[in-house]
Amino acid sequence: MDFSLTPEHHAIRDAIFKLSAQFSDDYWLKKDAECDYPLDFHKVFADAGWLGIAMPQEYGGAGLGITEAALMVQAVCESSAGGQGASSIHLNIFGLNPVVVFGNEAQKRRFLPPLIAGSDRACFSITEPNSGSNTLKLKTKAVREGNEYVVHGEKVWTSSAQVANKILLLARTQEPHEVSKSTLGLTLFYTDLDRSKVEIRRIEKMSRGSIDANQLFIDGLRIPVEDRIGEEGKGFEYILHGLNPERVLIAAEAIGLGRNALQRATKYAKDRIVFDRPIGQNQGVQHPLAEAWMKLETANLMMLKAATLYDQGQPCGAEANTAKFMCAEAGFEAAQTAVFTHGGYGYAKEFHVERLMREVMLFRLAPVSPQLIKCFVAEKVLGLPRSY
Repeated sequence: MDFSLTPEHHAIRDAIFKLSAQFSDDYWLKKDAECDYPLDFHKVFADAGWLGIAMPQEYGGAGLGITEAALMVQAVCESSAGGQGASSIHLNIFGLNPVVVFGNEAQKRRFLPPLIAGSDRACFSITEPNSGSNTLKLKTKAVREGNEYVVHGEKVWTSSAQVANKILLLARTQEPHEVSKSTLGLTLFYTDLDRSKVEIRRIEKMSRGSIDANQLFIDGLRIPVEDRIGEEGKGFEYILHGLNPERVLIAAEAIGLGRNALQRATKYAKDRIVFDRPIGQNQGVQHPLAEAWMKLETANLMMLKAATLYDQGQPCGAEANTAKFMCAEAGFEAAQTAVFTHGGYGYAKEFHVERLMREVMLFRLAPVSPQLIKCFVAEKVLGLPRSY
């Protein structure tokens, strides 16, 4: 099994680095501080045709695999853009996978080209304040009235809602006691984000200041039946198809952030002179950096394995979850090591490693916690009893 990058893969990385180089460290420092969405970065990638890298060619995409998409976002994170840049284009890659797989032809032709072109910007709204990771306990309700559904409820941690004009929304259309099994009764919609019916409140958070996260209060949002994806009541099944590629992309981004931090720390260790010698000459500085590189590259192999399995149509749940866990841990350790290498300057924003450490911290928490990943592996791989 060979996970070496092909010439085409290297060409993707080179092209992404070239595009990302248009946006400097200072640009991202300012975006983070001012909480200003990087719309111009998003536009550059849209104009260059990268937003549809994993979308079907007949709708304007490139028709490539999740492996190529992972290498793309990884390169973004390795550049000055870091997590903020990747998050501004992340949803385009996997978010509408349910539309690609389960949408009808009219929906694909209506929804996919504008998203790929960048004229539409979408937000992904599933999580609720009182359900957390237990998606089957969602309470936001969609009631059908003729040719429309009327939605009431609350959502939380909906990214990019401040700038989005579309929303991918999971809502309950049947109560738990009305369905034969717990995975039924939830319905998926992709529709206009009507701000007269949806109040959007920004959540102040630790990192990625330019990428807004929000709480949504939905009061009477009307959704045409033609904006329902697939069958009523099967929305939970549909979103599951996007979970493995999302984990692969998150893993790739975490490695990119770790490499970014490691490159900065290595340069600093070469240039910083203390006691008449570069600090990188000291094994106490060398060894943690070397270990960080080894852990990043090891975890990256699991990411590539998971991506390859997904692109081959093979089961990859264990590999995708493991990749997300190991890459997030390795990325965070590399970023933390970079801060330590810089010493007091690691605490200063102008050196950027503290920003990268804050950004990669998110990937240890989301979109699934490390504890739930361990539970998944224990049950699905090791055959231990379900613990939750």
